[in-house]
Amino acid sequence: MSDATDLQNLAFAAARAAEDAAIAASVWIGRSDKEAADQAAVDALRTGLNAMPMRGRIVIGEGERDEAPMLFIGEEVGTGSGPEIDIALDPLEGTSLTAKGMANALAVLALSPRGGLLHAPDTYMDKIAVGPGLPRGVVDLDNSVEDNIRSLAKAKGCEVGDITACVLERERHQKIMDALRSLGCRVILIPDGDVAGVIATTDPDTGIDIYIGQGGAPEGVLAASALRCVGGQMQTRLFFRNDDERARAAKTGVKDLNRKYSLNELASKDCMFIATGVTDGTLLDGVHKTGEFIETETLIMQSADKSVRRLFSRRPKGA
Repeated sequence: MSDATDLQNLAFAAARAAEDAAIAASVWIGRSDKEAADQAAVDALRTGLNAMPMRGRIVIGEGERDEAPMLFIGEEVGTGSGPEIDIALDPLEGTSLTAKGMANALAVLALSPRGGLLHAPDTYMDKIAVGPGLPRGVVDLDNSVEDNIRSLAKAKGCEVGDITACVLERERHQKIMDALRSLGCRVILIPDGDVAGVIATTDPDTGIDIYIGQGGAPEGVLAASALRCVGGQMQTRLFFRNDDERARAAKTGVKDLNRKYSLNELASKDCMFIATGVTDGTLLDGVHKTGEFIETETLIMQSADKSVRRLFSRRPKGA
């Protein structure tokens, strides 16, 4: 079978695993305990992955082997038979969002044939991303904010002030925010969850034209897998705060610490991206409990046919 067929055959089981993680995490919405919410999602997702007919390997997870019981980098999952699959995941993207009852928390995973996803270390990453339908190279990580916005506005045939940028609300991004505002751009600040922020550039209904800023490297690969499925452009570069993080990168096989990664280097083979809403957000509705039933919404993207599916599920509580 082809790689695309292998992924297609795993789609429903992977979606079910993401749903289980989201439902488990939803118990902790608004309870001010992000660790408990994260652990609940991890446990449910691991159970779901281990039931899937594959020889799976976590290439982006929540830590190294000695940090179990989290889903650690290098952990093998699945039944042990079937295709060899690399998995990037964040069982609860937005632990603080969940703990505080805020929008846009997700259970997220991406699957690709062995070797298809960058083994990004758990460090920071500079990122810039735009949606599909734009000239290649319209933005560049090495260009200034001002030059990128002017180039993007020209490509879109609009005024600079009509551009809307999504930025993670962090003190380290003050210069980026100042530059955007000096151009008259709209700036949408998000408290957490930059996977959803990057994906928002692909959906015209969000009004977001560009994502720019620094966030987690694992989340960068997850976002890249989604962009590969629907089109778009993304560039990243790993950012290291200390020698320990540089050593962590070397451990994952990164040789050039200053390398700029393109979208197709972050996700180099056919892939599938799956996200289930935990709390209501701009990308997906969260988990809702109505009477004796639990309802979820899941996004399934596949690069082979550029398909985007939304799966609405309703199951009895406890099922």
